[in-house]
Amino acid sequence: MGIVKGGLIQMALKGDTTMAPEEIRERMVAAHVPLIEDAGRRGVQVLCLQEVFTQPYFCPSQDAKWYGAVERIPEGPTTRLMQELARKHSMVIVVPVYEEDMTGVYYNTAAVIDADGKYLGKYRKNHIPQVAGFYEKFFFKPGNLGYPVFQTAYCKLGVYICYDRHFPEGWRALALNGAEYIVNPSATVAGLSQYLWELEQPAAAVANGCYIGAVNRVGTEQPWSIGRFYGSAYFVNPRGKIIAKASEDKDELLVADMDWDMVREVRNLWQFYRDRRPETYANLAQI
Repeated sequence: MGIVKGGLIQMALKGDTTMAPEEIRERMVAAHVPLIEDAGRRGVQVLCLQEVFTQPYFCPSQDAKWYGAVERIPEGPTTRLMQELARKHSMVIVVPVYEEDMTGVYYNTAAVIDADGKYLGKYRKNHIPQVAGFYEKFFFKPGNLGYPVFQTAYCKLGVYICYDRHFPEGWRALALNGAEYIVNPSATVAGLSQYLWELEQPAAAVANGCYIGAVNRVGTEQPWSIGRFYGSAYFVNPRGKIIAKASEDKDELLVADMDWDMVREVRNLWQFYRDRRPETYANLAQI
C-alpha cells in the first residue's frame, strides 16, 4: 500500500477577538495559505487544519456575535478556496469550520476535500461539552451524521473533533467503518488535557490499528482566560508510537510519513478485527 505523507497545521489567533468574525476569518485564512502552499511543495498528501481554524476558540464566551462566523458547507468561501488549493497540490484537505445548516442551526464541522478538489462530505462533532470555559452547547448542535469514513485518493479517512477524543466508541466506529487514518482537530488548553493528549490518542491508535493525526492551536486568546493552547500536534502510528511532534508555542506545519503496510500488518498480527464482537455492544443500550 506504500507511504502516505500527512500534514498538520497548528496556529495562533491572528488579530484579536474585538474584530468582526469576517475580518478574523480573512486574517486566519491568509496566515494558513503560505503553510498550505509549503505543504504542497513538501509533498503532503493528506492535510488537516485545527478546530474551527478560521476563528478564535470563542466558546469561553456566550456571545451571539460569533454566530456571524458561520459558513455554509460546501458553498461557503473557505471550503471553496480549500477546494482550489487541494486541486492545485493534489492534496486531501480536512477543513474544520463553524457550519451553518440553516439560520440558528449550527455545527462544529470538518469538510473533507479530495485531492482533485472534489468535496467528499463532512463530519459534525458528536460530543459537545458544556463546562466552565467550554460553553459549546451555546454555539453547536450535536452532530447528526454518525461516523462517516471518506475514501480519498490516498486512504480511507475518518474525522473526530476535539472533545470527541475522550469517547472511545467513536474511534472504534470509525475504524470499523474502515478508517486507516483518523484526524482529530482540536482546541485544548494546558492542564489535565495535556496529560490526556498523549495518552488517549496513542491508546486509540493501538486499539484500532490505525494512524492518528492530532492537531491543536497555540497561544492565548483574550479576553478569555481559560489557559494556554499548547500546540503539540503529532502523528501516532498503529503501535501507539508518536512518530512526529510539533512545538507547544509556534505556528507550524508538521509533516510525517505514514506506512500503510503497518496498518495491514498490525491488523493481521493482532487480529483485533477478527475478534471484534460488535453484536455484544447492543446490550449496552439496555443499561
